[in-house]
Amino acid sequence: MPVNEQRQRRLQDRIREIVARMLERQIKDPRLGFVTVTDVRITADLRDATVFYTVYGDDADWEGTAAALASAQGLIRAEVGKQTGIKHTPTVAFQPDELPTNARHIDDLIHQARRRDEEVAQLAVDAQPIGDADPYRKPATDDEA
Repeated sequence: MPVNEQRQRRLQDRIREIVARMLERQIKDPRLGFVTVTDVRITADLRDATVFYTVYGDDADWEGTAAALASAQGLIRAEVGKQTGIKHTPTVAFQPDELPTNARHIDDLIHQARRRDEEVAQLAVDAQPIGDADPYRKPATDDEA
């Protein structure tokens, strides 16, 4: 792994720690819900960081948290710059993480498929073939010839 990729990965991890700690201890916005920082991605030039987050709650909690994060964005960026000590502090953008929603949807689809498989298995228990019991052609035996 090139040195630049290692630096990028270390900086991503450091930004995730800083933002999570700030959201837990320093940001006192009442709109801020129960937030979890799931990932941070930073561009190769280390200028732009995207912080992915999830919120426990309903749509109102998501909207309130998005507004709280948008208003605290400058403060968070300043703290990231102070704690990382890099020459150019990256911009910090917040993006809701869709992974839990997608995982829940996939889980629902799997349960639905299992239920349908069970229904088909129940229908097949007493099923009888429509045609011959063995519909495949077989070579003639000596008795039949």
